[in-house]
Amino acid sequence: MTAGGVVRDELGAHVSVAGGVENAPGRAVDIHSVNLQLFTKQPNRWAEPELKPGQPEAFAAARRDGRIQVAGSHDSYLINLASPKPDLWERSLASFTAELRRCATLELDFLVTHPGNATDGDHASGIRRNSEGVARALEAVPEGPTRVLLEITCGSGTSVGGSFEHLAAILEGIPEDRRHRVGICFDTCHAYSAGYDLVNDYDGVWAAFDDLLGLERLGLFHLNDSQHPFDSRKDRHEHIGEGSLGEAPFRALMTDDRFTHVPKVLETPKGDDMVTLDRENLARLRSYRAGG
Repeated sequence: MTAGGVVRDELGAHVSVAGGVENAPGRAVDIHSVNLQLFTKQPNRWAEPELKPGQPEAFAAARRDGRIQVAGSHDSYLINLASPKPDLWERSLASFTAELRRCATLELDFLVTHPGNATDGDHASGIRRNSEGVARALEAVPEGPTRVLLEITCGSGTSVGGSFEHLAAILEGIPEDRRHRVGICFDTCHAYSAGYDLVNDYDGVWAAFDDLLGLERLGLFHLNDSQHPFDSRKDRHEHIGEGSLGEAPFRALMTDDRFTHVPKVLETPKGDDMVTLDRENLARLRSYRAGG
């Protein structure tokens, strides 16, 4: 079903906010989608911008005009709520809380966060610190439409969140009265690189996810192929069907009735023509659903 040339399904992409966050919905429309992910700030800087007067209203109007169904944010790459360094942890908490406040003001549906790195090598302590950070941010920001989504990582080095067990432990450490505000973002590239074999054991991966986390916790897919082989512990995204995952896992996801309602966002390479490349990747995914 389309409206103004925009395909109305659960697919979307990460889009630019150049010129202001209120420009993001129009860019989603440009790539023929009604779902989007964005940054509310520059992801590689600590500076915490304030939304300008009128921006939330302008974003809301653009979202209505574009008939955007799902919109969310990805937090800063600098945030490390698993850090053993007190100063970095406190700075990360302040940044994450500010991000959650901006998301609430913009009435975004989700906020994706990387669980961070336990740079001392103590993953268990890193998990506890992450749980505390997320819980404190949720306590500071009143409940609204924004759900925090813990993103599975590729499991490299000291990173936290590269297994379903890690994600389950983070959730368990969040007080029960706030846990309902937290879910999971499943990145196909990260999961495959972390050792979850979506190519040869698709059903087994989802059985394990359901056992440890529950499918009801799944709030978002990041659909990305991988430039690196299975279990590489490396994070480098590739266009759909052109990397080591190939077409089969994406065909399975697009035809799996359990996931039809779950938003799916591209983070594939943008190149010099992000509109064309996003359209091509989205069209490819839609063709899988149609049996192409």
